[in-house]
Amino acid sequence: MILPMWKQEVLQRIKPTADEEKALYEKISVFLSEVNRTAGDAHAMLGGSGAKGTWLKGQHDADIFVLFPYEQYKENSAQLADILEKRLKKMNKRFERLHGSRDYFRFKERNFMFEVVPILKINNARDAVNITDVSPLHAAWVNKNSKDKIRDDIRIVKAFCKAQRCYGAESYIRGFSGYVLEILIIYYGSFEKLLKAAVKWEEKQVIDAGKLYKKGVVWMEMNEAKLHSPLIVVDPVDKSRNAAAALSKEKWLLFKKKAAAFLKKPNSSFFEKKEVTFDKLKGNVVWIEVEGNEGKEDKIGAQLLLAFEFLKKKLKDFCITNSGWEWNEHAVFWFVVKKKEKEKLELRKGPPLDLEKHVAIFKKKHKNVVVKDGMIFAKLAVKDYKLNDFVRQVLKEEYFKEKVKKVVKFNSR
Repeated sequence: MILPMWKQEVLQRIKPTADEEKALYEKISVFLSEVNRTAGDAHAMLGGSGAKGTWLKGQHDADIFVLFPYEQYKENSAQLADILEKRLKKMNKRFERLHGSRDYFRFKERNFMFEVVPILKINNARDAVNITDVSPLHAAWVNKNSKDKIRDDIRIVKAFCKAQRCYGAESYIRGFSGYVLEILIIYYGSFEKLLKAAVKWEEKQVIDAGKLYKKGVVWMEMNEAKLHSPLIVVDPVDKSRNAAAALSKEKWLLFKKKAAAFLKKPNSSFFEKKEVTFDKLKGNVVWIEVEGNEGKEDKIGAQLLLAFEFLKKKLKDFCITNSGWEWNEHAVFWFVVKKKEKEKLELRKGPPLDLEKHVAIFKKKHKNVVVKDGMIFAKLAVKDYKLNDFVRQVLKEEYFKEKVKKVVKFNSR
């Protein structure tokens, strides 16, 4: 079967060559041997996209799971990271301990990074003590249900979501995780079929790739707290879990919109992330670069998201038409607004008219008042009604300053 030109171009760009795969797996094999020499009664194995054969060209990291015997360690699950840390020190390599649902370890070797995660060895998701224990079962399910063509389409949908800024289940992104995309491609059978279905998705669509529920039963059996996302993807190895629980409505709608646009005119440009710069944005633009606080990536990202949402709320009176944020070396927040000035007077709410005593006090305090819907309001002059002046004051507010380490640049036009 001859692939469409766009697909050939994309795969050539994102799929590792045979030599690249060989070099990567050799590097991983050496590291696994080193870990296993110190792991004692535990056993290290490759996880993530490397184990599933769905990784993208240029990948510089690998997930390593260290499996501890279930019966021996199930009562000591909370101590697995402490136990593993003592053993990893025998490797005589520098690493850092990171906090997670269960602490894990990061090794950096030149331009490559290994994340080593302690887990319990389980055969069924119901035996998991921690969510990370299920990870090897995810890889096993994907491998069992995917062939080369499916793996290529998994790579393609990952590249599509990365380019369209809806990839990643982290709390500060709330997009599609790699595992959810793997399930969706396996369920629908191809990238194109997934997009055609996505355009027609209704909110609360249920995807049950493992056929673990009878139609409609998921709403009665799955915990209600796991059903708030716009897309319900039943984890095929754990029927109690919605694999897409972290997905936000914003990212779900973005995926549907981009799917429709691609189907209208398929081409490889949809797989290229368009860089957003101050110069490329049109209209009245606010551009703010900040440095995040120190700490774990997910925590920093969550704080930056709060800072962005704070700015967005503050700027609403200037009529935002477009906004977004990115985080690489620095975080960048951008806003395109209709107005460069907001109203010079604002209304401050006072007491209802039937509270005559309080109304009299309010009138004495504020000379310029109006009555509206049975309430009295004071008309107050706005000090910083011009866009630039307003933003500079907002950047000094304590809430914003707590969420970022420092403002690197503020620019507008």
